[in-house]
Amino acid sequence: MEERVRVSNLNAYFGNTRALKDINIAIKAKIVTAIIGPSGCGKSTFIRCINRLHEVVPNTKVSGEVLLDGEDIYSPDVDPIEIRRKIGMVFQKPNPFPVLSIYDNVAAGLKLNGVKKKDYLDEIVEGSLRRAALWDEVKDKINASGVSLSGGQQQRLCIARCLAVKPEVLLFDEPCASLDPISTSKIEELILELKKYYTIVIVTHNMQQAARVSDHTAFFLLGEMIEFGKTQEIFTAPKDKRTEDYITGRFG
Repeated sequence: MEERVRVSNLNAYFGNTRALKDINIAIKAKIVTAIIGPSGCGKSTFIRCINRLHEVVPNTKVSGEVLLDGEDIYSPDVDPIEIRRKIGMVFQKPNPFPVLSIYDNVAAGLKLNGVKKKDYLDEIVEGSLRRAALWDEVKDKINASGVSLSGGQQQRLCIARCLAVKPEVLLFDEPCASLDPISTSKIEELILELKKYYTIVIVTHNMQQAARVSDHTAFFLLGEMIEFGKTQEIFTAPKDKRTEDYITGRFG
């Protein structure tokens, strides 16, 4: 199985506080890797380091190495904006652009990159909405505001917006945290469909969700990666007592 992202000795800081401690992990192509662990253990910081969003926060620092297809994304000659296009992020709370229509929400990244050809934009918008399993629900109101949609639809719109710029890796930061069970189920089905085309990393607090959607799971605790392996093995025969305690609900 092809390796897509390799993280070596990754440390992340907020001021003098070390949020991640020497993380080493290899993320394989076209599978779902879940990051689990209690609140404040560094899960979200970890995925924000993978697409260089951590450095956007004032007074932060990253050390170590993150390779995308063998290229160091923190190299001085690498454009962080290009990295964020290749490694897309879907956030915990749906965040469609409120002043834009459904169509323009999906097309926003392309337009920012100077794409103007209407036929091409139409094709990408429809294709992205189809891939995000939203087209049939919105095709007759494509010019309505993005925020007129339900929470679950807004999250799929944000996924479509991400897909429109043709990323290679998708990061999901607790994408179902603010959604109802039916919307959550749709997002999970969508993730399982998207892994045919993309490398996916999902941060989740929900043990059942990690078990349902992921192939590999990493357990984080207090900024350290305690254990990493195939999801089935992590959930049925964890090697570390702390992993077992967390999964069985004894702490966290």
